[in-house]
Amino acid sequence: MKIMKSVLAATVIVLSAGSAVWAARTDLVMGVVLEPPHLDPTAGAAAAIDEIVYANVFEGLTRINSAGEVEPALAESWDISEDGKVYTFKLHSGVKFHDGTDFDASDVKFALDRARAEDSTNAQKGLFAAIDSVDVVDATTVKVTLKQPQGSFLYNMGWGDAVIVAPETADANKENPVGTGPFKFEAWAKGSQITITKNPDYWGDPVALDKATFRIIPDAAAAVPALLSGDVDAFANMPAGDALPQIEADPRFKVVIGATEGETILSTNNKKPPFDNLKVRQAIAHALDREAIIAGGASGYGTPIGSHFSPANAAYVDLTGTYSYDVAKAKELLKEAGYPDGFSATLKLPPPPYAREGGQVVASQLKEIGINLEIIPLEWAQWLEQVFKGKDYDLTIVSHTEPNDIGIYARKDYYFQYDNPAFDKVIAELDVTSDQAKRNELYKQAQKILADDAVNGFMFELAKIGVWNAKVEGLWENSPVQANDLTDVRWTE
Repeated sequence: MKIMKSVLAATVIVLSAGSAVWAARTDLVMGVVLEPPHLDPTAGAAAAIDEIVYANVFEGLTRINSAGEVEPALAESWDISEDGKVYTFKLHSGVKFHDGTDFDASDVKFALDRARAEDSTNAQKGLFAAIDSVDVVDATTVKVTLKQPQGSFLYNMGWGDAVIVAPETADANKENPVGTGPFKFEAWAKGSQITITKNPDYWGDPVALDKATFRIIPDAAAAVPALLSGDVDAFANMPAGDALPQIEADPRFKVVIGATEGETILSTNNKKPPFDNLKVRQAIAHALDREAIIAGGASGYGTPIGSHFSPANAAYVDLTGTYSYDVAKAKELLKEAGYPDGFSATLKLPPPPYAREGGQVVASQLKEIGINLEIIPLEWAQWLEQVFKGKDYDLTIVSHTEPNDIGIYARKDYYFQYDNPAFDKVIAELDVTSDQAKRNELYKQAQKILADDAVNGFMFELAKIGVWNAKVEGLWENSPVQANDLTDVRWTE
């Protein structure tokens, strides 16, 4: 009898061990190309910040889901006054920040007032410009009064720049982010990886992953072997290059080609001669062969654009024909602008392959019309400091991945240095328009003005090339916002 019990016990142990072997994993290693400059989404423009912390570590009143729709987040519901100016948010109760302190309406007031303050360092301060006041009604109710109705207000509150931070920890969020999300910041090995772990005290639905590691792989050539060897489980944005067909043929992986909000442009310093000359900008626009740029800088994936707007948006207008590829016309315009022999300029390029590799193609195309570009490679932090903040550049290439961000062209301090009162008027009207049909018409007008002014070299909408282990589910196909949202990610057995 004792022998039989021992055999049964051993069988249970074997079965248990077998179950453990086949149990679904609860960790994920995701490869990312760019290391964020810091981890505070309310104090930086780099998409790499949101790609780590949006919806994972930090949350806002609302959030943008994988379909680009607004959903409740820290606010479980809201009421809007008849005049469209007062939003009363009902907050979830029992929510705590990762340091154990309580979240309530006073934190919302602090975060929104901080973001819109005169000395705010928020990269998207314009999101909060319509706010007139933020008032605490009670611990779970906050009232936001706008200066005028704003059709995009709830959407704006879903940006990473609008997440709610606490006064006790806000100043330290760059290195030690403290939010309310389903994951907590664990560690950052600079130059190597960032680790987040499951928040056991999360107020909402618990996540399936116990740990997620964002492995920083800036060298595109290293990304493919890291994936094939199993060192990395997923790339939400894979720099696969010519290896993509090989990966697609491997049954261990899923390859999902989606869309982003990334308008990839030849950004131009509109106040710096000779780029302050419309004919020069028009010449550059005619010199750009979009298909060749997509082939050389984006592995053949991307949708040509003629203005700063996503083709996935209902209000999109195809304006690629405004300045079609025409070398002879480009040379003629340069001559009319007073540069019959062309000129020299600089092209400062951040690290992503679409910029570094696409920049080579652009430089070659502009050389055909007499514009000789000195290519200056920059690390991400250098690009942010010199180009985005310092406006110390002639031309650069970057993908603007913020959603519906055409309004940046109305900002007088923005690095394009574009100034057109007619455009500003359209954006001002858009800000106070709630009717979607009217908003779409205004969006179309805005696109046309930017295209006609050849403000930048509008090249293509960046594709999202997602590659991950075939047993991983829940990663986003598209990128309506710059995020690697892991809240629904899990392994199948």
